[in-house]
Amino acid sequence: MAKKGIVLMNLGSPDSTEVKDVRKYLKEFLMDERVIDVPYFVRSFLINGIIIPFRAPKSAEAYKTIWTKEGSPLVVLTKQLQKALQLKVDEPVAIAMRYGNPTPQLAFDELHKNNPDLQDVLAIPLYPHYAMSSFETAVESAKEVHQQNNYPFKLHFLKPFYNEPHYINALAENIKPFLQQEYDHILFSYHGVPGRHIRKSDTTRSHCLKIENCCDVASPAHAHCYRHQVFTTTRLVMEQLNIP
Repeated sequence: MAKKGIVLMNLGSPDSTEVKDVRKYLKEFLMDERVIDVPYFVRSFLINGIIIPFRAPKSAEAYKTIWTKEGSPLVVLTKQLQKALQLKVDEPVAIAMRYGNPTPQLAFDELHKNNPDLQDVLAIPLYPHYAMSSFETAVESAKEVHQQNNYPFKLHFLKPFYNEPHYINALAENIKPFLQQEYDHILFSYHGVPGRHIRKSDTTRSHCLKIENCCDVASPAHAHCYRHQVFTTTRLVMEQLNIP
């Protein structure tokens, strides 16, 4: 039996395109205090009283336009990644979603049931950049499940890999064929986060968005700074592709 295991952690998806499933998913997602960081009673009123009643039906229709025969694209692709990784490693690989199914508890239960001698589990949040609304909430939810269920194995986490050479190379190789075509600009697009999230994640409480050129001035805060990390990823890819 394996003594080490791996859990790939992704965002998640509704179980189906039915309004009730989309409503359930949106509630779990939007009620996360690391996603909408306002007092609970305000968040609850906004989500349950205003956003979900109007958004769930529209989101359900939107999901129908991307849903596949196998199910949610995000879940399907994560399972494909799981299978591809399993072919390369001896350790058992499971998947978990921050919101929806399969939950971290299901993933941990699966690994533990099939590997009673399990001693260490490496959880890999599939987010290259640190943000409280993605990487941090995935880590903290997994920690909470691990502690509440008193699993006998130790839980470890892969740090954000925004500057890892293999990640940079993968991005560069995907971009390279398009450089042979005529183009005016290359646009690097990232999901935005509120400025207050950047400031909240600043462990120094005095650097991010508080000093001039904060992303270029070396600081321990960069370990948790989404803005610095996406800039770094962009710079490293440009350097590898020799883009001026």
